[in-house]
Amino acid sequence: MRHGGKILSDQLVKLGVRRVFSVPGESFLAALDGLYDSGIANIVCRQEGGAAMMAEAYGKMTGQPGVCFVTRGPGATNASAGIHIAMQDSTPMVLFVGQIDNRHTDRETFQEIDYKAVFGGLAKWVAQVDETDRLPEYIGRAFRVAMSGRPGPVVLALPENMLSAGADVPDLRLSNHVERSPAQNEANAIMHVLAQAEKPLIVVGGPHWSAQAQTDLQVFAESQQVPVAVSFRRQDYMDNHHSSYAGDLNVGINPRLAARMRDADTLILLGTRFGDIETQGYTLVDPADPQKTIVHVHADADEIGRVYAPDIGIVATAPAILRQLANASPAGAWADWTAQARADYEAWLAPQESPGALKQEAVIKWLSDHLPDDAIVTNGAGNYAAWLHRYFVYKKYGTQLAPTSGSMGYGFPASISASLQYPDRTVVCLAGDGCFQMTCNEMSTAVQHGAKPIVVVMNNGRYGTIRMHQEKHYPGRVSGTALANPDFAALARAYGGHGEVVTDTAGFADAFARAQAAGTVAVIECKVDEEALTTASTLSAVRAAALRG
Repeated sequence: MRHGGKILSDQLVKLGVRRVFSVPGESFLAALDGLYDSGIANIVCRQEGGAAMMAEAYGKMTGQPGVCFVTRGPGATNASAGIHIAMQDSTPMVLFVGQIDNRHTDRETFQEIDYKAVFGGLAKWVAQVDETDRLPEYIGRAFRVAMSGRPGPVVLALPENMLSAGADVPDLRLSNHVERSPAQNEANAIMHVLAQAEKPLIVVGGPHWSAQAQTDLQVFAESQQVPVAVSFRRQDYMDNHHSSYAGDLNVGINPRLAARMRDADTLILLGTRFGDIETQGYTLVDPADPQKTIVHVHADADEIGRVYAPDIGIVATAPAILRQLANASPAGAWADWTAQARADYEAWLAPQESPGALKQEAVIKWLSDHLPDDAIVTNGAGNYAAWLHRYFVYKKYGTQLAPTSGSMGYGFPASISASLQYPDRTVVCLAGDGCFQMTCNEMSTAVQHGAKPIVVVMNNGRYGTIRMHQEKHYPGRVSGTALANPDFAALARAYGGHGEVVTDTAGFADAFARAQAAGTVAVIECKVDEEALTTASTLSAVRAAALRG
C-alpha cells in the first residue's frame, strides 16, 4: 500500500522527471511527502505564475513536459499565466493542482474552483483524479497528451483526500512511442512545388525542434539556395550567420522582409502555425485569397487549414520532413532572390542610433558579439525586446527562451530555469522595468537554489509598449503607463545577489564582467532615455506624427 502522493512521485520518477517547480499548499501535502525521498528536485518558488513559467521554460529547453505543483483556488489561477504561455507556444507541460476534498464538491468549499471551467480554454486536457488507484492511468495519459501532436499543457486536479488515501496499484506502463516518418512521396511533393516556384520563401517554427533539425534546415537551404524566415521568437532555429537566413517574422518586422513575403509566390511552412504575428494581423497574406502556393507541414492535423487552406498539407513534424529534404537534389535557381533577402537582413542589422547616453542597440550588439555561442538569452514582453530581436545574432539552437504568447514577466523565471538546467552555460535575461517587476520576487528562488542568471533591466520608467500605442492614438494624454521604480541594483543586493547601475554605453562591458565574476544572480540596471521608444522611432516623433494625422 502506498498513499497517493507516493504513487504520484513514483510515476514521475518512472517518467524521467528530475525537477519540479512548486509553491506549497496544504491541499497537496501528501504529494510533497512523496517527493521527499524521490530524488526529484523540488524548486520552491515565490508565486505560482513564476513557478509555471519556469516549468514551461523547462519544457521548451528539453522537449519533455515541465512539471509544476500549485495549490487550489488562487494558487491555480496565479499559475494560469504559465498555462497560457505553454498553450500558445506549443510547449509540453503538466500542472498538478491540489484540490479540495472531493466529498465537498459544489458547496463553494474554501478555495474551491471548477478546474475544467477555469482551464478548459487554456489547456489541451483538464481532469480530476478522484480515485487513488487511477493515479498511474491519469498521469500516463497526461504526459502522452502533453507530448502528442501539437504539444501543450495538461492540468490534473488532485483532491487532498485522494492523495492521502492508500492504494495497492501497479506503476504505469511506459509505451514505446515510434515517431511516424513521412513517406518519401510527401517530401517529393514539397520539392515538386518548390521546383515550380519563382520566388519561394521557407518559414520555420513551432515545436519539436532540435540541433539536428537546425543542421538539416541549413543543409536544405544551402543546397536549394532558398531564403528562410523564422517565426516569432524562434530565431535560434537557424544560424543567423547562414547565407540563406532572411530574418524573423516578429512584431517589429523588417519592412523589406514583409514585402518579400507579400511578393513570394510560394510559401513552404515547416512546423509553424503561421499566425497573426508572422503575417502582421493576416495582412501580409490574405487567408481568403493568399495569391500564392502554400505547403503546410505540421504535427497536428487540426492546425493544417485552421486559417490558411494550403495547396498541400502534410501531417508530420518539421524535423522529420527536413531529414528527407536535406538529401534532396537542387530543384531550381533562386540564388539572386536569396542573396537579396540576405542583404536585406544584413542591412536591418546595421544599428540605428537611439537617443540617450546608453544605447540599447550598442548593448545588444556587444552581447551578440561577446557572449558564448551557446549562451541562453531570455526575455519577456515589451518594446525593449525589439532591440534584442533586431540586433542579436543567434548562432546555436537552444539559445532563445521567449514567449510567443507575448507574456510579460516571463524572461526572469525562464532564466532561472535555464541556469538550473545548464549551470555551466551563460544565461542572460533581458527585461524592461515593467516586465521585470512582474516576477522579480523570484530572485530569492534563484539565490536559494543556486541559479545565477544575469539580468539586464532596461529602465525607462514606463510601460513602454502601451505608452507607444497611447501616443499613437491619444498623443500627449499620458494615463496609466508611468512607473515609480525601485533601485533595481539595490534590490538585487538585498536578495543576496549582485547589482549595479549603468548610465552610459561605455560602462556596460565592465559591469557585465563584474556580474559574471559575482557567481550569483545579478542585475545590471541600464538607465534608458525616455525618448528611446522603438528601434526606428522616438517618443516625440510618434507623438508628432499622431498630432499631424
